Amino acid sequence: MVATELDSQEIIYLDWNNAMDVLEKAYRSGLFVLIIGPKGTGKTTLVRKFASSLKKDLSSVNFSLRTRESHLVGTRTIDKGEISFVEGVLVKSMREGTMLYLDELNAAEADVLLRLDEALDDRRQLVLKEADGRIVRASPDWFVIATINPLSHVGTKELPPQLLSRFPVRMRLDYPPEDLELEIVKRHVKMDEAKMRDVKHAIQLAKSLREAAAVEELYYSPSLRETIAFAKMLNAGLSGRQAAEVVYANAYDQWGQVEYQKVLDMITSIFGDR
Repeated sequence: MVATELDSQEIIYLDWNNAMDVLEKAYRSGLFVLIIGPKGTGKTTLVRKFASSLKKDLSSVNFSLRTRESHLVGTRTIDKGEISFVEGVLVKSMREGTMLYLDELNAAEADVLLRLDEALDDRRQLVLKEADGRIVRASPDWFVIATINPLSHVGTKELPPQLLSRFPVRMRLDYPPEDLELEIVKRHVKMDEAKMRDVKHAIQLAKSLREAAAVEELYYSPSLRETIAFAKMLNAGLSGRQAAEVVYANAYDQWGQVEYQKVLDMITSIFGDR
């Protein structure tokens, strides 16, 4: 999936580990950035917030096994008997000097990574074999941020060392401490004190589930999105126990009764019986 945006709306991001400052210094130094962390830790929101703070257009690519070179570079087309070249998001971003966001880069196929490597080296140029060898040179203010998920995530693989070296600034983004996760939820959802207690319990549950997933006792690690969803379901009228089941426990049912029951037992220990 590719997209281009200049976000005019306020983007909610609590910069709890000084990530914006690191990104700003990397941008001013002309150094590309790699953000490493599990899903749901706010990597995409951070990038969108940073682009918005600079008032730069943001071009993005979300990588998967279906992402092809043509998505990045472009394709030849025939219209009324005339052959033309339609630029892909990489070429367009280089030429226009937008901020390029490469999301889940370590899910891309080898041939895609090879073309990226060419564009990201110190010359900042790309030879378009698809357009008779035309050379595209990046605008001086072109900037690239990539994110990768841990290798425990399905579909991910190690980045080639040569490509890794194209991103000399590496940031690790993990889940925030419990008090800051609560603050993030409060910025998205308005709650009374009674619901706040249940959200604190949900954050405690999420932390336990993440820790279990980190040592492979469970298959799935819930994100900040789930904590926000939990709070919204409370506001919609569910009890804490009910919201915990529909937001957290039911996701584990796909891995079988044993996995599902483990999570239900954890929910019972925190929220009590029905």
